[in-house]
Amino acid sequence: MLTWALGLTSIFLVAEVVAGIVFNSLALLSDAAHMMTDVAALAIALMAIKVGNRPADERRTYGYKRLEVLAAAFNAILLFAVAIYVLIEAIDRFRNPVATESTGMLIVAVLGLIVNLVSMRLLAAGRDASFNVKGAYLEVWADMLGSVGVIAGALAIRFTGWSWIDPIVAVAIGLWVLPRTWILLRDTTNVLLEGVPSGINLPDVRSAIAETAGVTGVHDLHVWSTSNDQVSFTAHITVRKGQDQSSVRRSIEAVLQSRFDISHSTIQVEQEGETHVNSDFHQ
Repeated sequence: MLTWALGLTSIFLVAEVVAGIVFNSLALLSDAAHMMTDVAALAIALMAIKVGNRPADERRTYGYKRLEVLAAAFNAILLFAVAIYVLIEAIDRFRNPVATESTGMLIVAVLGLIVNLVSMRLLAAGRDASFNVKGAYLEVWADMLGSVGVIAGALAIRFTGWSWIDPIVAVAIGLWVLPRTWILLRDTTNVLLEGVPSGINLPDVRSAIAETAGVTGVHDLHVWSTSNDQVSFTAHITVRKGQDQSSVRRSIEAVLQSRFDISHSTIQVEQEGETHVNSDFHQ
């Protein structure tokens, strides 16, 4: 699906850049700039997913999943750069208005809308399973809205003759996509910083473990993810003297799985009053 979306978007990108130059439309060029990031997002997502599916080895014990997160973060930064460029160019257009050919602008925008809708349909199924696919989907979605904006702008220019509508549409496209870009950058940065994944409350995890029968203490607790669908957990657990450590560990694993959907855990169990003497590791 990514390959098909990449092919469609790449072909139309070239057409939209040419049309934007020929018809003097900043809105089309703005939309083309966003489509350029779509192409980059799709290409990087495709590459990152292929590499990310490689198994863990002696040098990359967690595998290559984090490449997807790095690629998604790069795409978010690229979108910010495009938005800044569009804003600067729009200011210049307000100072020095340029005549825009609305008919050609309208035709290209309609074709762009069709390409975006097809690409969105192709990417919809995988957008919740991968940061990269989600990032690519958001960019195509934003570009689809951009195409709608260009169509509206082209119609307005055609019936009013107001060329200043073109840079306004361009700025609106940029401002529309920025909040979604920020969310993607925030989420990917949290993964890169090994922050607690969204949807998991660390105090709740700590309380759930502390309430497990036989547990007297919890420390060195860490919850993080290497990608958006792979959550990892480590902790040191202190249990009462005479308590069966394996039984406590299994109870904690069951709680992590049932309440927090955490299946990848490494738990070190220590007997009360001792430090790192009787340890039981499980992964």
